[in-house]
Amino acid sequence: MSRVSHHLLLCATPTKALCCPDPELGAASWARLKLLVRDLGLEDPDREQGIVLRGKADCLRICAEGPILLIWPDGVVYGGVSAERIEPILRQHVIGGVPIEDWVVARHQFGGHRQRSG
Repeated sequence: MSRVSHHLLLCATPTKALCCPDPELGAASWARLKLLVRDLGLEDPDREQGIVLRGKADCLRICAEGPILLIWPDGVVYGGVSAERIEPILRQHVIGGVPIEDWVVARHQFGGHRQRSG
């Protein structure tokens, strides 16, 4: 099983469009995220840093400035994540390790829960 370096959760097409009222904007961001994660080799199981997972979330409880992208385990939440912002976020933050502060709308600290083995 491959190690996971990041999990990208995109709230772009929620059932109640509170954060992202334009479904076409959210759909374009989702399509771009899927394409770039694949094209940049981030889902390659042999990637030394670990694979990058991506998933759609119906709601990340930030009901403004959508589409919203949460990057786990960093706890960084980006707002206004248009299709054009996906590549800079992947290259600078996910690959380079440096968040794009101007686009950050929130930060979360995830608990130190350990996964039980066996």
